[in-house]
Amino acid sequence: MNEKILVVDDEESIRTSLTGILEDEDFTVSSAAEGFEALEKVRREMPDLVLLDIWMPRMDGLETLQRLKEMNPSLFVIMMSGHGTIETAVKSTKIGAYDFIEKPLSLEKLLVIIKNALSMKKLRAENDSLRELAFQDQEMTGNSRSMSKLKEQIKLVAPTNASVLINGENGTGKELVARSIHYYSLRRNKPFLEINCAAIPEALIESELFGHEKGAFTGAVAQKKGKFDLADGGTIFLDEIGDMSLKTQAKLLRILQERKFERVGGTRTIEVDVRVIAATNKILEEEMKAGNFREDLFYRLNVVPFTVPPLRERNEDICQLTDHFLSIFCNREGRDFKVFTPEALRLMKNYDWPGNVRELKNIVERLVIMTPDTTIQVNHLPSYIADKHTIREEVAPLRENVQDRSTLREAREEFEKEFIILKLEENHWNISKTAESIELERSNLYRKIKSYGIDKKK
Repeated sequence: MNEKILVVDDEESIRTSLTGILEDEDFTVSSAAEGFEALEKVRREMPDLVLLDIWMPRMDGLETLQRLKEMNPSLFVIMMSGHGTIETAVKSTKIGAYDFIEKPLSLEKLLVIIKNALSMKKLRAENDSLRELAFQDQEMTGNSRSMSKLKEQIKLVAPTNASVLINGENGTGKELVARSIHYYSLRRNKPFLEINCAAIPEALIESELFGHEKGAFTGAVAQKKGKFDLADGGTIFLDEIGDMSLKTQAKLLRILQERKFERVGGTRTIEVDVRVIAATNKILEEEMKAGNFREDLFYRLNVVPFTVPPLRERNEDICQLTDHFLSIFCNREGRDFKVFTPEALRLMKNYDWPGNVRELKNIVERLVIMTPDTTIQVNHLPSYIADKHTIREEVAPLRENVQDRSTLREAREEFEKEFIILKLEENHWNISKTAESIELERSNLYRKIKSYGIDKKK
């Protein structure tokens, strides 16, 4: 389909002339004699580009431009004027015009500007599409109650500039929460930068965050911008904030309070507009009591606290997560799409996932690579997942033995005793193997055997 161009000019001769020239270039052209008519035609026709005269009756071009950009911020507009000044050109560019061209029009120059504008429009559309696809690959997956509530909270908080503190165990997806907040924010077209506070040596973290001047320290052979410089207008994600030194915490606090900082070795104050999202797997209230985290910084970051639930608390999402990861890795590796058998999927759902979503993702990737068939069966799963399930299966009959116990302690002891006997028999009464299979220290197992009076002759 040919691109649509709207010509807006109060001079009929110019409208007629431009319409003919642009139609000869295979564009679909419509025209308007003044600003109000232009607004109505943009609402109805949604053109790809607008050629807009500045000097018009009733409503001039600058006001028309302002209203057009309010109506459609992504609309490309080229301004035209026979009385152009630098001040007018600058003002129209600040409002959102793509370019400015003076009358009498150079048709060759005008066509070049139009083609460049339309190429830029296509490029932006492609970038938006790629950004959307990239976000879909990283979007939080799951419709459990806790995840649905978290997604609702993200969309509520994202459009604001409030600082966010994300709590959660390792592997739960704290980075995805931070990216989602940025994606749904008004800063989505600005940078999103991540820095892992635990992965950078303390001597270098200030330079990473704030940059440094040439000669600030040994090896600083040139000026370097820090993450806060580079993220200006966007979002910076500080992962593992609980591992940041107290000295760096003080500088971070100043940025949150004053929106300004100095580079390492510098004296010039730099102002920035950056939204800070922090994450931690530590309990910062305990770190404050221990003197490892500043109380004033905590309250600055903890404006909106989020908690990402561990996978074991939302195992109803495992089916959806496995399908999501299977799709990603099968496509990436060029493999036929694989599926889990119902029994294999049941084992996956019954596993505790101490490594959370990250562990699940890694296992699915391994299964896609290592499973030759299109069906992933129980024997393809890691043994520790099946072993955990086997333990649950084996201890279920033991419930009958604890039904007549009057207290929780008595029931627990009876259960534990019978379970230990069961595993000892399974391992031919080899204490070392039994201890390893039930993940218990050998000395602790031996002590329990003795305290319960377990005899091999039993």
